[in-house]
Amino acid sequence: MSKRSIRIYTAEDVASHKDMSSCWLSRNGKVYDVTAFVQDHPGGEDLILNHAGKDVGDVMKDPQEHEHSDSAYGMLDEFLIGKVGLGETLVSDDWVATDDFEPEETDTSNDYEKNEFLDLRKPLLKQVFFSRWSKSYYLQQVHQPRHLAESARLFGPSYLEVFTRTVWYVVPIVWLPITAYYYSRSVLQFTLGPNSLPPWNQDLLAPINLLLTVDTSLLQLIPATLCLAFGMFVWTLLEYFLHRFLFHVDDYMPDHPYALTLHFLLHGVHHYLPMDKLRLVMPPPLFFVLSYPFTKLAHAIFPAAVANGTIAGAFTFYVLYDCMHYALHHTSLPAYLREMKKYHLAHHYKNFELGFGVTSKVWDYVFNTMLTV
Repeated sequence: MSKRSIRIYTAEDVASHKDMSSCWLSRNGKVYDVTAFVQDHPGGEDLILNHAGKDVGDVMKDPQEHEHSDSAYGMLDEFLIGKVGLGETLVSDDWVATDDFEPEETDTSNDYEKNEFLDLRKPLLKQVFFSRWSKSYYLQQVHQPRHLAESARLFGPSYLEVFTRTVWYVVPIVWLPITAYYYSRSVLQFTLGPNSLPPWNQDLLAPINLLLTVDTSLLQLIPATLCLAFGMFVWTLLEYFLHRFLFHVDDYMPDHPYALTLHFLLHGVHHYLPMDKLRLVMPPPLFFVLSYPFTKLAHAIFPAAVANGTIAGAFTFYVLYDCMHYALHHTSLPAYLREMKKYHLAHHYKNFELGFGVTSKVWDYVFNTMLTV
């Protein structure tokens, strides 16, 4: 097989193919699919199946077991499908968080040569889409953090690349006015009735015009603020569940380039380059796409006034979440936030399968995904 067509697998990939329907072997770092040969093996199918999913290098030259001729090795090459990846493991259970933690910059040339994963000197997204790794090897490597002084490129063209980089203060600039707008609609609907405002796409400025004319002493702030608080609570749950079951959907996504590329865009790039300052907060278009179904659901479940107040609360905590996420990676912080910084960095550098809380550890305690730092 040409180097271009060689696929990179993990030992776990090989071990999962160990029966008549799918029988793989490895030898000297190469992977072979011998399913079609099992029944034709001169020594009997049991001899292969006893070692299915394993390395057979020693077995094939063991005279006590079944010593093979040169022609047998040549025949084996006909079933070559790939190689076992030997990428580095950088995440470690003995990693210790410090207040002044700063990762070493990755040697991009050495990293690519050693791991055969992503070449950080070239646009990354195209490499993921046209990759020859198994899902298992992708997940193994994408959770091993690298660090560059400057942001790596996702796209080649600058007109696309600009949409993948977001400075932290864009989040409050974009979403706090929208949050205030939802809250004002909630207040006015509690005060004047659910039909007092037209849909926003019919008259966007209606809430502002009404606030300028309504007696402010009559405004129903308490029920709107209670909905705001409820929305904040809802966000803490969404933060946990989205992080755990959408961003870390690892085990359930298919082994397909589309799935790997989507995973990389949503969260994989953040685990691969966790200290990239321009990819620590969510680009507004991406948050709009993720939040849209939830805003529609809120309006389907609740009356308009309650829905708008709840959305305002969730958006408030989202802004807090994204700004805090940036701070946890890069800022000198007071005591509580220093503790959360250590906790969150341990999610990246110690165990990415635990510690999904960013603003707090509450739901990690509740759902038994607490990470010991």
